[in-house]
Amino acid sequence: MKKIIFLILIFFTTVLNVQAEEIKRITVGNKDAKITIIAFESLTCSHCANFHKNVYPQLKEEYLDTGLAKIEFRHFPLDIAAFNASKVSQCKNDGNSDILESLYANQQKWVKGSSIQEANKNLQKFLKNEGFSIDFDTCINNKEIEDFVLNDRIDGAKNFKVNATPTIIINNEKFEKTLNYKNLKKALEKLI
Repeated sequence: MKKIIFLILIFFTTVLNVQAEEIKRITVGNKDAKITIIAFESLTCSHCANFHKNVYPQLKEEYLDTGLAKIEFRHFPLDIAAFNASKVSQCKNDGNSDILESLYANQQKWVKGSSIQEANKNLQKFLKNEGFSIDFDTCINNKEIEDFVLNDRIDGAKNFKVNATPTIIINNEKFEKTLNYKNLKKALEKLI
């Protein structure tokens, strides 16, 4: 009997450790909110950076910080520089959006270079200058994170017909209007 209990404990400990190692989605807001917003984005996309500068602050203040909604950031990299930046944004695996937000707010500082090697150097230099302590090479070579990012892109294309960034999904419905705060607020208010 003790042996069986011991084996069950080992099994559940193993299962819990595997689950604890799963990659956490970058999410902001009340995890149990009635409204779930999914943002498919590419970190080198200027329209995505514009969303983070001109729409997201109000969205965060009025809906995310108040518990009315949550936003899940999903990766839809449009090029190899965005792909590597996506992997870096997930690397700490804390679900926190600090690196993601910094990459969008300062996009012009790191999105440059005539080769992927230059782009990676600029990204690495930017992260260091911003005080983010991550092992860059480990992050961009992590197979689990790579699969996570690629699966986001596949899911977006397959399940939501994402073909451009940013694409916003609200409670599993694609937001089809021009992406500005006024239009987004109208759609959200209908769901409250």
